[in-house]
This record gives sequence, C-alpha cells and structure tokens, in this order.
Amino acid sequence: MQIRLFLFDPLRHLSIPWLIAAIFLCNQVEAGSHDDLPVTEIAKGIFVFQGAYEIFTRDNDGLISNMGFIVGETGVAVIDTGGSRRAGARLKATIRRHTRLPVKYVINTHMHPDHVFGNAAFSDAGTIFVGHRRLTRALRARSAYYLEANAPLLGDTLIKGVEIVLPDVQVSGRMELDLGNRKLVLHAHATGHTDNDLTVLDVGTGTLFAGDLLFSRHIPALDGSIVGWLSVMAGLKTLSAERVVPGHGPPALPWPSGMDDQSRYLNRIADDVRGLIAAGHSLTDAMAQVGQGEAGNWALFDEFNARNVAAAYAELEWEQE
Repeated sequence: MQIRLFLFDPLRHLSIPWLIAAIFLCNQVEAGSHDDLPVTEIAKGIFVFQGAYEIFTRDNDGLISNMGFIVGETGVAVIDTGGSRRAGARLKATIRRHTRLPVKYVINTHMHPDHVFGNAAFSDAGTIFVGHRRLTRALRARSAYYLEANAPLLGDTLIKGVEIVLPDVQVSGRMELDLGNRKLVLHAHATGHTDNDLTVLDVGTGTLFAGDLLFSRHIPALDGSIVGWLSVMAGLKTLSAERVVPGHGPPALPWPSGMDDQSRYLNRIADDVRGLIAAGHSLTDAMAQVGQGEAGNWALFDEFNARNVAAAYAELEWEQE
C-alpha cells in the first residue's frame, strides 16, 4: 500500500527523520491491514496456526485447517494458505510480525479449498508456488465446483477475491528447497488422502508437515484411496522425524506415534467394510454400521464418517471380483 503525503516529491521536502517515520507508517499499514493470527513456534523458526474443527462458515474466515511457515536465512516457505483470501492475508500479516524476509515459496500440500483458497494473498512477484505434479490437473478439474459449492458456506465477502493459483513448480518424487542454511525435502506421494498429497520435511529440526495425510481429533476425510492411504502412512512411518504437523489437529504431534489414532480408524473402516461386503451387505448397511464405535473419538464424525465408508465401499467391493 502506498500513502501519498504531499503533492510534491517527499524525498526532496521531507527531513530524514520524517522520511523514516513515513516509510515505517507505510509498512505498518500494509502489514496491519488484516488481523494477524495466533501461531505456535513448534521448533526454531517454524510457526503453525491451528485451524478450527469446523466446516466452512461465514464466521470462521475459512480458517479450518492448519497452516505454517518456516523462516530461513534468506526467505520464508509457507505451507498451505487457508480457506479464503482473507485467511491468507491474515497469515501473511502474521509472517510480517515475525520477519521481513521475503516469502520465497508457497507450498500446497494438496488441492482442497481449506488449504489453497488463500493462495492469492501471496501472489507477489518472486513468490514461487509449489505442489504435487498432479495438483494442476486436480485444481483445473475441480476449481469451478469448489468455488460454486463453497460460496454459500463462506458467503459473498469471503468468496470474493478467492482465486485458484496453480503451482509454478511441480514435484515428482523428491525435491529439495533451500531457505538459506535451511533445507526442506518435499515428497510427492501416491494416491492416499487425495491423488496429489505432498509432504514437507524440515531436515534441521526433524519437523514433518504431513498435510491431510494426517488428521488428529478432526476425523479423517477420504477423497482418494483407503488402501493407498494406509500404504502411504506405512511409508511415512519410516521417515526420521521428531514431530509432525497434521493438516487438522494440534500444531504438532510426536512422530510417529501421532499417527496411531488415524491408523486405528482407517484400518477399522477398511476391515469392517470388507467384512460387510464379504457377507453380502449393501452400501446402505455399511454406511449405517461401520465406524460407529469411533464416534466419540473424533470431531465432525457425523459430517464425514458415512462419506468415508461410502468411498471405502466403492473401492473395496472390487477386491471381491
């Protein structure tokens, strides 16, 4: 944001102290134009905002997923940007409260709106957007639906300004990024929670950003393959890390024990669905029965469990062929 103090050249007519004050005021107005967010420093230079265990509403700014940023010596990497442009702007203001270093990278862990709708707030020159090699295709296929379906939930004010920002850099397999004496290792995974899940490991602190490959307290949401997700989880457990940031849940959990609850839930869904299919039960039966013993363990159980069971049933019934 620019503030024009005079109609003539301020560099010629302002004293040095007043010029410094004017520059400071401009920076403060830009940084403070949106409320910043409470964040937890879970390791040196790594900050996480914890999203609410809610679905999109007009009142929560789309702040329903975890977001984070990592500060190196030469720049910052943002991991996910929230569910509205305002959410992204608030995260950006929070970053400016902690550092004036440029945001070099915005890394999207996958395609879902609560993780990418804030991207446009970071569309500054020089910021590189990074995602799974399948992320571009997924966003192009679903962007119109995402905007239309979530507009009534977010309302006109929050949906306005949301833009689908595609990745500049696509990750296949493994990629390293450098923030200045701080190495990040990115992995593009096979189909699990979605078909475009990406994880980020800060090597120096042993901090893993798992995106929605990991849910804690908020019930997992299946949008890919339950067999694939369990397989990806098994592979992730072999990674050497100290802590993990889930896509939904507390700012950080111990690794790998932080994945135990999700592992129990998804294995239970898979096992029970297989049992009902083998016994000749219908999808309707499965949706009514499977996972009910987990109801007290998860927020938003009623919103997601039946959908998870339906997705698992549609996938696992083919195992019987």
